[in-house]
Amino acid sequence: HGKENVDSRHSRGRGGETTRFHTVNVAQPVRFSRKCPTGWHHYEGTASCYKVYLNGENYWDAVQTCQRVNGSLATFTADQELRFILAQEWDLEEKTSITKDQRRFWVGYQYVITNRNHSLEGHWEVAYKGSSEVFLPPDPIFGPAMSEKENVLCAQLQCFHFPTLWRDGLHSWYAENCYEKSSFLCKRSQTCVDIKDNIVDEGYYFTPKGNDPCLSCTCHNGEPEMCVAALCERPQGCQQYRKDPKECCKFTCLDP
Repeated sequence: HGKENVDSRHSRGRGGETTRFHTVNVAQPVRFSRKCPTGWHHYEGTASCYKVYLNGENYWDAVQTCQRVNGSLATFTADQELRFILAQEWDLEEKTSITKDQRRFWVGYQYVITNRNHSLEGHWEVAYKGSSEVFLPPDPIFGPAMSEKENVLCAQLQCFHFPTLWRDGLHSWYAENCYEKSSFLCKRSQTCVDIKDNIVDEGYYFTPKGNDPCLSCTCHNGEPEMCVAALCERPQGCQQYRKDPKECCKFTCLDP
């Protein structure tokens, strides 16, 4: 998709009239840099976006917050996805007494207690049916706020961000009282993000976030498809100019 005329050449056509030919840039492969809204982390392996919310909420309120951004509390399909989550540099500005190195997040599992005799027995379940195939956590550590009356506990993933622990991917799973307040991890499908950082709905035309404001694509499954590029003429009567990075065919003349 050539962007701008490099030079113009004249030749004689039939009947002696002058014909103008434009030489344009050779087409380059298009690379789209963003598939998630600002503040979300993209993982290619699941075509998903992830975000940690630091405002402490109980499990049920966290579920609703994730739903409002077209997502859900995160569940994981494979070890690779969990390793991706553990490796991220989340923005962990502390607002609570829990230290940054021991941050816990609500995630999309619940622990159902089946026996309270000599020791607690139970099993993990995915909190919301309809999730794709997921792996279930190992046996949990039971949180200090756990009630003796509750038969359903909610999952917290504990990440360690002290450098040596972080590099080793060290983490823990807790089964905690669902009404405790905690940060939480939302997961949503990747999406189309336009050049002005707006989220684009399925099937709509948009200019993808990137360095080409003259590209128009259709949003399909979170990916830009069927892209068409506009071709801009150089501004007339201007030797030096600057192209606007976010507006197609908009130039600023830099001549004295």
